[in-house]
Amino acid sequence: MKLRVFTEPQQGASYDQLLAVARTAEELGFDAFFRSDHYHHMGPGDGVPGPTDAWTTLAALARETATIRLGTLVSSATFRHPGILAIQVAQVDAMSGGRVELGLGAGWFEQEHLAYGIPFPSSLRERFDRLEDQLAIVRGLWTTPVGERFSYDGRYHSVVESPALPKPEQRPHPPIIIGGGGPKRTPRLAARYASEFNAPPFPHTADVAGAMFSRVRAACESEGRDPSTMTFSAAVVVCVGATEGELHRRAGALQRPLDQIRSGAAVGTPQEVVDKLAAYGQAGADRIYLQTFDLDDLDHLRLVAADVMPHLA
Repeated sequence: MKLRVFTEPQQGASYDQLLAVARTAEELGFDAFFRSDHYHHMGPGDGVPGPTDAWTTLAALARETATIRLGTLVSSATFRHPGILAIQVAQVDAMSGGRVELGLGAGWFEQEHLAYGIPFPSSLRERFDRLEDQLAIVRGLWTTPVGERFSYDGRYHSVVESPALPKPEQRPHPPIIIGGGGPKRTPRLAARYASEFNAPPFPHTADVAGAMFSRVRAACESEGRDPSTMTFSAAVVVCVGATEGELHRRAGALQRPLDQIRSGAAVGTPQEVVDKLAAYGQAGADRIYLQTFDLDDLDHLRLVAADVMPHLA
């Protein structure tokens, strides 16, 4: 099972902090550095110094790292027009030498749209329809052979005679990640468009994630796709301490009581966290995104790399 680092910079982080986390994760042998794509903090706190744009961040990291994979979990389909997104991701993929992955979702956080003047369709159905248009267009632009044109007539987004350039470095295209707990449409979209399905953090457990994986496998079979071609993953909040005092100190960064997060997070001593993450592997997860909040606590990553990662290889 591969471990990836997953950050939430909308809670308050600068680019320099993200760069330090990405470089440390690369040095320690984590498989990937991912970040959320949000423009507004959530819960307590003020989000200072303010949001950093996901694809601007990843473009810079593409040039300041060498081997670690980079991506979003997940970009909102409401933030960018599909053609622009396809160009952005293809360019960052080329800048990184083919290390980029695109997580894409329908969008849900209305407040960040209101705060920055981004239109937010109130209908969940419309947001999913827009997401499906986005997925079809982005993949179509990437996979259309050079010299040919791509057109798509969607419900909300259409493309007419596009030259479908530039092409990403990876072929046929960068991995596309779709996640979420929806029982019907999310599995179908994943089966149709995704390289990877992700079970998001909270409030799930390994058993709940396994049930999500089963629905996606069934959707693959309905779409005539071999379920073995899908990668399955889970995002899990991580809080590891070599001592009880260290554990409680790190739990403070989560701004939730330890008892409240233990059931749906990887919390405890290194061995307890190994056992928790192994349960996700038994439920079908190929990789885990370790959701971290204190981006200055690089020793947390070092502890995971030394005392957790070797037991899950």
